[in-house]
Amino acid sequence: MRARATLSALTLAMACARGAIAPSPAPMPAPTPAPSVVPPRVPVAQERAALTQSLDSLVGGAEFRNAFWGILVVDPVRGDTLYARNQAKLFTPASNQKLLTSAIALTQLGADFTWQTRLHASGTVRDSVLDGNLMVEGRGDPGVSDHALGDAMIPLHALADSLRARGIRRITGSVLSYGDAFPGSTAGDGWEIDDLDYSYGAPTDELLLNEGFTSVILTAGARTGDPVGIRLSPPVPEAIRAIDNRLRTRTRADSLSTFQRISSVVDTLSNSVVLTGELVAGATDTIEVVHRTPNGAYLAALRRALADRGITVVGGGHANGSAAENVLVTQHSLALREVLPLFLKPSQNQLGELLFHTLALEKTGVGSADSARAVYERQLRAWGASDDGRMVRDGSGLSRRDKVSPETIIRVLDAMRRSPDFPLYYASLPIAGVDGTIRRRMRGTSAAGNVHAKTGTLTGARSLSGYVTTADGQLLLFSTLCNNYTVSTAIVDRLSDALAIRLASMRLAP
Repeated sequence: MRARATLSALTLAMACARGAIAPSPAPMPAPTPAPSVVPPRVPVAQERAALTQSLDSLVGGAEFRNAFWGILVVDPVRGDTLYARNQAKLFTPASNQKLLTSAIALTQLGADFTWQTRLHASGTVRDSVLDGNLMVEGRGDPGVSDHALGDAMIPLHALADSLRARGIRRITGSVLSYGDAFPGSTAGDGWEIDDLDYSYGAPTDELLLNEGFTSVILTAGARTGDPVGIRLSPPVPEAIRAIDNRLRTRTRADSLSTFQRISSVVDTLSNSVVLTGELVAGATDTIEVVHRTPNGAYLAALRRALADRGITVVGGGHANGSAAENVLVTQHSLALREVLPLFLKPSQNQLGELLFHTLALEKTGVGSADSARAVYERQLRAWGASDDGRMVRDGSGLSRRDKVSPETIIRVLDAMRRSPDFPLYYASLPIAGVDGTIRRRMRGTSAAGNVHAKTGTLTGARSLSGYVTTADGQLLLFSTLCNNYTVSTAIVDRLSDALAIRLASMRLAP
């Protein structure tokens, strides 16, 4: 049964006293432009009754007989609950976890926070020679990627340029990692083994190249049987296993038989990535190959950048280095305000893990998952979220062990609504019909260009939570979480979209 309300009069008074659902003014997005002909106003009570009837009917449909829905819609200015169903129950949030991660990171670190990467010398520098190892101390810079900068090699070439500016032309030792800023596993707690071969499940560490993977760009030949050319981005073959290219070109006129699908598998005997399949003549395609050792891939790319700038490295190897004696270069990353849209709009898992461990490192001195959970729990408690309203295991939501209630998500959304950083947070979310993971959803409706919300997708888990502005300019908070469904994801999305569209068309001003 649907709960009648989340906040009774007494509960509402207590919540407002704690600042959980505050009736104070808040930064507001620009309201949706009014139509040229304003329809007759429907009484607010009638609007709410119609919303309840519509949602009850949709959620109660036969296709959702085995599904578990959690829905909460709140008018935060008035402290009014418009709809609630299973709002205190725990759900697997999938990438709705990123709402928590981004909000806590913005609150704890600040929008201008940057990550530092330092190059140390473990030997002496005389004339143009570093007689020893070059040690790289990473702290989770998320911006060394094609996605962030258009070319992941830009910050690595900048490091090499800084060494040249110090006169260094030769390193007698190796380029090694220094320290262990993010101790523990490079995969999140509860990540499934099947995820680890895909870019969305790439491992992370304090040094990360191109969000954990290399793009392999394929270009077919002109005639049937021609080999398929490959190009790497970033152009660092040492960052990945050797590629065994067995791809072939075919034209559609060759036969009526089905084309062999392009696939990539790891040959455990040769430790190479085997590419098989066929590509249409003249066509291009891209596959993504995961870096198994994040630190090793970064160091390989830095060695390539040093070579590009004429700096010779005599040694080799990826072993962790010993204590470094002096700092040669300190590099600052993109600011958090620039990283948030790169994280939230495409729902990038590896950035979530970097933020997760960065919060731990900056706030506790230990960048472990356990320390990160402690930071999360303190902040959520400060926002008034119940201790039994979440289970935090990672920063991205890829873990099936993450659990969160619609109430907790609404608490976070409301806390950010009242934050000075709300404009940044709001703008960083995907926008319906415009960009991010909801760019193709709700087009041509009152929700398009209006709804700012985060999606979430795992097998049997789908979510959409965020902000919507009503037809009369009222900002609402909504959260929809669906678990254990067996229908297509598109059917689940249609219900979430229908809710958002309905809210965007409502008029709630007295």
